[in-house]
Amino acid sequence: MINDIVLQKGFVDVPVDSHIDMVAEIQRMKKEKNAVLLVHYYQLPEIQDIADYLGDSLGLSRNAAETDADMIVFAGVHFMAETAKILNQDKKVILPDLNAGCSLADSCQPGQFGEFVKANPDHIVMSYINCSSEIKALSDIICTSSNAEKLVQSLPGDQKIIFAPDRNLGAYINRITGRNMLLWDGYCQVHEVFSLEKLMNLKAENPDAKVIAHPECKALVLTIADYIGSTTALLKFTEKDQSKKYIVVTESGILHEMRKNNQDKIFIPAPVDEENCACSDCEYMKLNTLKKLYLCMKYELPEITMDENLRQRAEKPIRRMLEMSNQLGI
Repeated sequence: MINDIVLQKGFVDVPVDSHIDMVAEIQRMKKEKNAVLLVHYYQLPEIQDIADYLGDSLGLSRNAAETDADMIVFAGVHFMAETAKILNQDKKVILPDLNAGCSLADSCQPGQFGEFVKANPDHIVMSYINCSSEIKALSDIICTSSNAEKLVQSLPGDQKIIFAPDRNLGAYINRITGRNMLLWDGYCQVHEVFSLEKLMNLKAENPDAKVIAHPECKALVLTIADYIGSTTALLKFTEKDQSKKYIVVTESGILHEMRKNNQDKIFIPAPVDEENCACSDCEYMKLNTLKKLYLCMKYELPEITMDENLRQRAEKPIRRMLEMSNQLGI
């Protein structure tokens, strides 16, 4: 019955007694099942607050690679849970909602990308971690927004590189490194829709605010940023910087941790182009709810499974990223 529900809907959908304290039950089940709860910064606040590890893609990958838990519960999107499974062949990996996908990962399909790689045989492939296991298996090195710049700089200057799937992050890395990587034409729908005009108007209304932006944003948006960095880098910047107000140009989930860690500061989500749009929310990240997380842990479903040959091929470039990052002190 439960398996049928999961297969049909992508998540466990059964009633939960209103008297159940789901947070307490999740904490109890983590101990009982020797499970670790990995949570991305873009998840709902109530899920962030009960994480065993809260982080960005690089930190979550490292934690997934090092955990001694029997079960990994991943509150994030599908490619993140896949990455955890790639790094943990013998561990059970579960995700509250299989429908929690990624527009950036969807913008790079294996068949088309495989042809693109074949057409450029003198290039190595560096893929942003926001991609499917099939794209990882076609790659030589995986990167995150936290380590992409240093990984690119560590490669020989004459080495030709295909960078996929994010054209905005790739273009940003090209600008700051002076490289000329060949870019796949993919993008994140959240970071693509920030409005430059509205952002400039918001800045004019808040002249004392610093604009901080994720490098997945379009180049024109990045030109007015006071600071550009990965999710974790943005968070650390607000903790160390002396300003008291920030306009945050990335997925709005990060504002919860920023506000917790800087209660004397003001954080304003950047505006987007669409009318009547919920600021900068990722619809996929927000599919995971406390109820789905509770039921996921109770029934240990949905589970991430993978062909072993694919897993092994996808693991190599991720391990290379982790090894290079450690060597470079990232």
